[in-house]
Amino acid sequence: MYKNEKDNNIQITLPLVSKNEDNAVFPLVINVLTKFWGEITPDDEISQRTTLYKNHTGTIFIEGFEIVEKKFNLLSKIYRGSLDDLKKRLGQGVPLIVILPGINETIQFATIVTGYDPEEKRLITYVPEPDTFGAIPEEKFFSEWAQEDFLTIIIYPEDAKDILKNSSFMFEKTNRITLEAERLKIQGKSKEALELLTSTLTGYEEGKDNPQLLLMIAGILNEQDDEKCVELYEKIMEINPKFYLAHRGLGNYYLKRKNYLRAKQHYLDAVDISPSRYGPIYKNLGITFLNLGNDASAKDSFKEYLQRVPNAPDRKNILDFINS
Repeated sequence: MYKNEKDNNIQITLPLVSKNEDNAVFPLVINVLTKFWGEITPDDEISQRTTLYKNHTGTIFIEGFEIVEKKFNLLSKIYRGSLDDLKKRLGQGVPLIVILPGINETIQFATIVTGYDPEEKRLITYVPEPDTFGAIPEEKFFSEWAQEDFLTIIIYPEDAKDILKNSSFMFEKTNRITLEAERLKIQGKSKEALELLTSTLTGYEEGKDNPQLLLMIAGILNEQDDEKCVELYEKIMEINPKFYLAHRGLGNYYLKRKNYLRAKQHYLDAVDISPSRYGPIYKNLGITFLNLGNDASAKDSFKEYLQRVPNAPDRKNILDFINS
């Protein structure tokens, strides 16, 4: 770790890991931290677990956590963080994984915060390229992180647990279970996932206030066209009005129910929170405008969709409508 005593700059040096080493069950960010703590990537274990998800293109974080906990003396926590906590961990020499909003066709992504520059008020993030790093203004970082309810992941050696013993990690237990339920859902076991989540909601006091848990339940109910998801989405937005995925989810629900006015409002709320995030939302917004008889706004939304998703499979049909 590099620390300038004069200006209190902190920057932790992490090993360079190729983007090609990113894997659904062992994402790049976990791979980097595994090597940072002196361990070798467990290729055999990764290969074995990967066979279970041949058709899945996303990340199954719970698999990665189980791998490092099984193979090495590493521990993990998934919790709601804060800027103060983040700066404290960096000062202790512990880099953190944070979940941030995606862009265009990516809904969200994980990155590692490796340092903080108090003079410039910037967070330093890991970039898997030689002599390269990212720098995000603190205010912008906070605003974007809030969209994910400050979701944070810490991976650390068992022999370092004493430095964390007096710290609290909000939603640690229910976030872990939420990721276990997510894995069940990816495996096609939505019923089992919902049962696990609902039992967690009633069994843990923190569950009723955890947006990550509530969002997972709402998402499964939404897929089942169950109106109970509405109450959960609204609860999430009450806890965190900036939780983008709750606004998007509720917009999707109302779109399916052909309640276009409500769908429009929630899509617009999501876009207001983050105009550059997730291009496909503009397609759904365009559909709502179209069904409300507002062709001009529909075309504007579809143009935005194609700009953000240039290789959209429905590009030709949408262009035909825009040019009509």
